[in-house]
Parts: sequence; C-alpha cells; structure tokens
Amino acid sequence: MSAGSPTPVIALRSVGFRRGGRQILDEVSLEVQAGEHWALLGPNGAGKSTILGFCGAVTHPSSGSVEVLGERLGRVELAALRRRIGHVNPRHALDSPLTVREVALTGLTGTIELPMRWEASATEIERVDGMLAQLGLSAIAESRWPTLSQGERGRTLIARALLSDPALLLLDEPSTGLDVAAREQLLETVDSLERTHPELASILVTHHLEELPETTTHAVLVAHGRITESGPVGDVVTSEAVSAAFEHPIDVEHRGGRWSARARRAVRLD
Repeated sequence: MSAGSPTPVIALRSVGFRRGGRQILDEVSLEVQAGEHWALLGPNGAGKSTILGFCGAVTHPSSGSVEVLGERLGRVELAALRRRIGHVNPRHALDSPLTVREVALTGLTGTIELPMRWEASATEIERVDGMLAQLGLSAIAESRWPTLSQGERGRTLIARALLSDPALLLLDEPSTGLDVAAREQLLETVDSLERTHPELASILVTHHLEELPETTTHAVLVAHGRITESGPVGDVVTSEAVSAAFEHPIDVEHRGGRWSARARRAVRLD
C-alpha cells in the first residue's frame, strides 16, 4: 500500500490454510476498499467459506497475513474487532422465539439471544425501529422468529447486522432457501445499502450468479483453494472465467444490472 492511500477494509496477502494435513487455501491475496461490494464465487469445496472466515476474524491463516479493518489477525483483540463486522448467516442459530425487534436488538449486544437482565434504552429502541422502517420491516416488528418466512428472517438479520454500525458486512449465501420473490426482496434490501451506507464494504458468498445484487462492484472466483480471477465484476464474471472456475462450459449473461448463467449447449452437426 503506497503512502497516502486508504487503509483497506480487508487485506489478505499470500494467505495459506491447512487443516488435518490438507491444503485448503494456497497463496490467496485479496484487497477490499471501503464502499466496494464484492461477490465471492466458486464451486463447492473451493475455499469460499474459509476466505469468509478470515474476513470475519474467526479463522487464522496457516501462512501469510490477514488484516481486517486495519488490524492484523494475531495482534488484535478479536472480540472488539468482530463487533465492527456485520455478519448475515441464514443458518442463524436462534433457539428462543424472539420478535423481529428483539432479534434486531441483539445486533447491539453482539449476542444471539438477548442477555439476561439487559434492557434496551428508549434511544436504542428508537434506533432499532428506525432501522426496521428503513428495511420495510415495521409491519412485522412484533412477529416472532419461528413464524417468519426465510425472506423475512434474512432481512431481519441484515437489520441486526447494520445496528452495530459495521464497516464491513459479510453475507454468507443469504438467499439460501428463498423462493424467487423473497430472493428479489432481499436483493433489493442489499442494493439499498449503497444509498443508506455508502462507506460500507460488503462481501457476498454465493454459488449462483442470479443472486448477485445489482450494486456488486467487484468479484473473485475461487477454485481448488486458489483465486483464479479477481477485480471489477464486469471483468471477472465472464463466460470464460466462470467456465474455467467451475470446470464446465457456462454461458454468462449480464442484462439490466443482473447476471445469469446456463450450461453451454453443444452444437449439433446434422
């Protein structure tokens, strides 16, 4: 990084990761700046979840260095760092039948359940309700978690993540289990963040190009534990690059701000 240039939100430099004697990632380098919205793409087992673990300060590299929000892993108090990172995981392990408002409030406490004997202040309640209104959730603020659709849960988790005023938002396959309408509502919510949180950086993990928000600025393709392509989304999400990463001929189309993919049909010679 040159003198005077901004500190990256994420900086992975020649990162390697081994588990059980197996090399999971090798020589992974990635830099994310404030306001950028990255897509992390690749087949199952490529190493996407491990990379996201570095970005969320939950996994340490076996080699190389990882810096998150200007702090190097191994030299920082992790709990404090993680409070500056919003994480949206559709497998949110909530056991209690909390309301939408209460789930959002856990974004302020940094917990899954509401802490015992903790009560939100009037200012905190007002802030939560403002966030729910911003994301179109006011009408279901008193609805309880077990009764919510997967789409409503996803949008609630985005509200929860944003309440900690994160500098980095991680979305781990947020469209998992959603029907088409719910997926589109969630993507509209993600797209709105460019306007409401212009400095926020985000990384979204998915297998499906149809799940990329319109506001995606950059992309990285991962295969066999290595980055195969990285950079502006229009340069990376191409038929050639996606086909190489997924090891199958795929035609990629970009229309109206959204991407789609389908297997390339063989030409018949009659």
